[in-house]
Amino acid sequence: MDLKIKGKVAVVVAASRGLGRAVAEALAAEGVNLAICSRNQEQILKAAAAIKAEYRIDVLPSVCDVTSPSDIKRFKEEVIGRFQTCHILFTNADGPPSGKLDDFAAEDFQKAIDLNLMSTINLVYAFLPCMKRQKWGRVLASTSSNVRYLLPMFPLSNVSRVGVVAFMKTLAAEFGPWNITANVLAPGFFMTEPTREYLEDQARDEGISYQEALEKLERTIPTRTIGDPKDYGALTAFLASEHASYITGEIFLIDGGQYSGSM
Repeated sequence: MDLKIKGKVAVVVAASRGLGRAVAEALAAEGVNLAICSRNQEQILKAAAAIKAEYRIDVLPSVCDVTSPSDIKRFKEEVIGRFQTCHILFTNADGPPSGKLDDFAAEDFQKAIDLNLMSTINLVYAFLPCMKRQKWGRVLASTSSNVRYLLPMFPLSNVSRVGVVAFMKTLAAEFGPWNITANVLAPGFFMTEPTREYLEDQARDEGISYQEALEKLERTIPTRTIGDPKDYGALTAFLASEHASYITGEIFLIDGGQYSGSM
């Protein structure tokens, strides 16, 4: 299927590895030019070179800490200087630390909000004017499956990510007349570095092997497998396409059926 986005410009955050990298590659495969960023200069330059070589598109790599409004402003200026516009925005950030409520203080929640919620808000405010001017835009926010069901041991993530949903639904309602859609992606377990670290922690805490921890987790998922980042990238690319113009304000849970609720 031709997604009809060839030649458009996408900003993909945290794109040096994991789900962000999968999204960048899925869009690049459709002929979308990219502005990608991460906090690690070496990793983002390496990712940009690999994507450009494989897909023959224009790629702008940049170092950006999404918790820093000044970094986001500088990144936006780099994007506009190179491409003059932005059509697709994919927001993304690492998850905050896990633990129990007693392990954290109020300031830890502020840090989590800055990381997950305020980064999304600041990125949207940076690139939304382009979308309004051209009357076309796709905003996609990566969160976590815990926006549907709260996860034990993840209070910081539970609180900070739900706010992203509220913001995105507000964005969808207000900017639909500009042909701007806003949707939330809520991934469960995908085989990325955070999942590997989670499994290593589980194995250590329970005195079992990594393979045993992996198999234990897979038994909780109806598909009996950890997600492939390429599947996440494919869904994101579709939601960024012309074919998804009537889909907005939605939460897309991608967890292999792990959530059993009816809503």
